[in-house]
Amino acid sequence: MTDLLFLTDAYIREFEAVVTAQVEGGVVLDRTAFYPGGGGQPCDVGSLQAGEMTWDVVKVQKVNGEVVHGVAGDLPEVGTAVTGKLDWERRYQLMRTHTAMHILCGVVWRDYGAQVTGGNMEPLQGRMDFEFETMQQELVAEIETAVNSEVFAERDVRVQILPREEAFQIPDLIRTKINLLPEGISEVRIVELVGLDLQADGGTHVNNTSEVGIIKIVDYKSKGKINKRIYVELV
Repeated sequence: MTDLLFLTDAYIREFEAVVTAQVEGGVVLDRTAFYPGGGGQPCDVGSLQAGEMTWDVVKVQKVNGEVVHGVAGDLPEVGTAVTGKLDWERRYQLMRTHTAMHILCGVVWRDYGAQVTGGNMEPLQGRMDFEFETMQQELVAEIETAVNSEVFAERDVRVQILPREEAFQIPDLIRTKINLLPEGISEVRIVELVGLDLQADGGTHVNNTSEVGIIKIVDYKSKGKINKRIYVELV
C-alpha cells in the first residue's frame, strides 16, 4: 500500500518516490503527498520528474484501494525513481478552504446544533448545507461574525489517528447527517480545531485558524424544508 504522506504532514510540497505499478492512464507510487480527493475536497495536481523527463499529474484518485496518479502522455516505467511536486499554491488554498469549512461547521454546531447535510469546495470557495428550518440575512451576518472570530482566535489545528473503537467514543465525532465512514476502516483520522471542533476527516488542513484569512458568506439558499446552503469565499 502507498504511504500517504499527507495524512500526517499536509505541508509536504515535494517528495521522492518509486513507481510500483502502471494502471490505465496512471501510476501507483510507494509513497505520495498527492491528496486523491474525498470529503468534498478536490484532488491535488502537479508533476512527477525523473532526470530530464516530466509528467504532468492531472488527476489523482483512489481506484480499488490504490492511489492512482493520472498523468498526461506515456507512463513512467515500474521501478522509476521520481520526484513528486505538488501545485502548492492550489493545495494551500484548498487547505485554507477546508479548515474554513470546519470553522463554519464548528460554529454552526456549537451555536445552533445544526448538522451538516452536504458540502463541497474549490480553492478559496465552498458551500455547506445544514439542517436549518429558516435562514435570514441577520442569522447569516451573525454566523459570519462568529466564524471570523474563530479565525482571529488563532486556534491550533491538530491531527490524530485513533483506533476505530476509541474514536467513536468521542461525542459528536460525526457531524454529517449520514456517517460516511466505511465499516471496514480500523483506524480513524481525527482533525481538531482546538476548543472549537473535532471531527473524523481525511483531508488536508492548515496548522492554525489564523492561516485561513477572512471568511465571507457570499450567498445562502434554501435547498429544502430543513436544508439551507451557505456559500463562502476566502479573502
